[in-house]
Amino acid sequence: MKSWFKSGAPWVWLNGGAVALCMIMVVGLLGLIAVRGFSHFWPSDILQTTAVDRTGETQQVLGELMRKEVIPSRVARTNGYVVGEDVPLVTRYLIKEGNRDLGSDFNWYLDVGMGEWTYPDDAVQIERREWGNFYGFPVALREDGEVISELGDEDFWSELQQRVDRSVELHHEIQHKEAVEIGSINHSMERLRLDRRRLELRGVSGQELAEAQAELDAKREELNADYRAIKAERDAIYEQNTRDSLDVRTVEGLEKTIGLNNIVRVTRPNAMGVWGKSVQYVDRLWEFLTEKPREANTEGGIFPAIFGTVTMVMVMSIMVTPLGVLAAIYLREYARQGTLLRLIRISVYNLAGVPSIVYGVFGLGFFVYFLGGNIDELFFKASMPAPTFGTPGLFWASLTLALLTLPVVIVSTEEGLARIPSTVRQGSLALGATKSETLWKVVVPLATPGMMTGLILAIARAAGEVAPLMLVGVVKLAPSLPIDGNYPYIHLDQKIMHLGFHIYDVGFQSPNVEAARPLVYATALTLVLLIIVLNLTAIKIRNSLREKYRSASD
Repeated sequence: MKSWFKSGAPWVWLNGGAVALCMIMVVGLLGLIAVRGFSHFWPSDILQTTAVDRTGETQQVLGELMRKEVIPSRVARTNGYVVGEDVPLVTRYLIKEGNRDLGSDFNWYLDVGMGEWTYPDDAVQIERREWGNFYGFPVALREDGEVISELGDEDFWSELQQRVDRSVELHHEIQHKEAVEIGSINHSMERLRLDRRRLELRGVSGQELAEAQAELDAKREELNADYRAIKAERDAIYEQNTRDSLDVRTVEGLEKTIGLNNIVRVTRPNAMGVWGKSVQYVDRLWEFLTEKPREANTEGGIFPAIFGTVTMVMVMSIMVTPLGVLAAIYLREYARQGTLLRLIRISVYNLAGVPSIVYGVFGLGFFVYFLGGNIDELFFKASMPAPTFGTPGLFWASLTLALLTLPVVIVSTEEGLARIPSTVRQGSLALGATKSETLWKVVVPLATPGMMTGLILAIARAAGEVAPLMLVGVVKLAPSLPIDGNYPYIHLDQKIMHLGFHIYDVGFQSPNVEAARPLVYATALTLVLLIIVLNLTAIKIRNSLREKYRSASD
């Protein structure tokens, strides 16, 4: 046994077991997030039953089973339910009844006094743009108030689906008119306003002012004419989209009418097979990844948050890489070794341990208020008092993260430079190359994999940061993207959404906790996968560079 310990085998097994345990924990965590998040998009069957509420009355229930719990009966009695003393445990079910405009949504029901569960084929889940899902039964389809098809007609479901698809297409056309065409006109109108303001600030007067104003007025009139034409087209499409409506009935017998322009999709999960549900699952998942959020971020998609996260990381990488590499090259290759340099290195190491919120406060005070305010005073006076760069935005968020990750890039680059043998430098100098040529043509290319390692670590940390971003440019809801067709095309002054902040907002600030719960898991897994993709891309580039320079050195 003593010789076995001396051989070091126990420590090998201990390390191997620790690594295996860590892998199991990581895979288990990701699996839990995936199951709880992405299972949300699977069309669940709609159950119908009866249940006894706190008042002892029996009521009809229709909705999706979200989860169930076994609780002591005394807890149920404390919550106002009538449960016998001889019953030690009861099961309660959380059922999503939707119909938020009617006062339902999520409710708990005990199995005590609950009736038999049935799954009617005609029960529908109507996903709406406002007020969440509606659960009930369709009655009739109307066009301009006239009934054109009723439940039971042979072509009712096909006609309903066809008109819902038409309504969704018209809604997308309206969004395009408003966001792209009218948005472009508004952008041009704002530029004309700024041009007029610049004339006033320059003190232009007389004939020159009159000619300039006449030219601006002519352009404005052209834009107004274009706006009226586009608005007329949009109003015509909107009128077409309000033509159809659907009469529905709740499980309690209450009837109401829902306009098809407020419907995203109508689903009959009880009448769908596995293949139909799979198609519906892919459709919902694709919508989650490509659409904008709605209903206080508890419905819709997260595409603006994905785009904002990727854009911010890219801009951060463009800024932090040259700064970190140049700083590391100076510290390693040019700076005189001594006490001052050791203090600088210690300071760099300490910066890596500073809490991220401190960087956020610094970014808000220095970058936003000081630098941004002075930039506005120098270059954007016409926009004042509305700030352009003197307010949190994409550029300041990226710059703050670049400052936060700068120590990581410096240290990794220095380590990469230190790994290059001195014989390589001496050989280059012996062949007649200058120190500068040796550095940039020999040493730096060989140290590129170490630089990429620093960038990989910087991307991993920056993509997951939340605290500093809340101060320097990330907001709860910013559906418009920082890239569009309006000059200068990339709007670094614009506020953005971020996956990390979106998780925080949906998880802790949502008005509807139960509706937001699965979206928190799905968004968290999306963020983890996005970080993995970014890291794998950087690792692939690093490995390619390593093989390239290794083969060149051979």
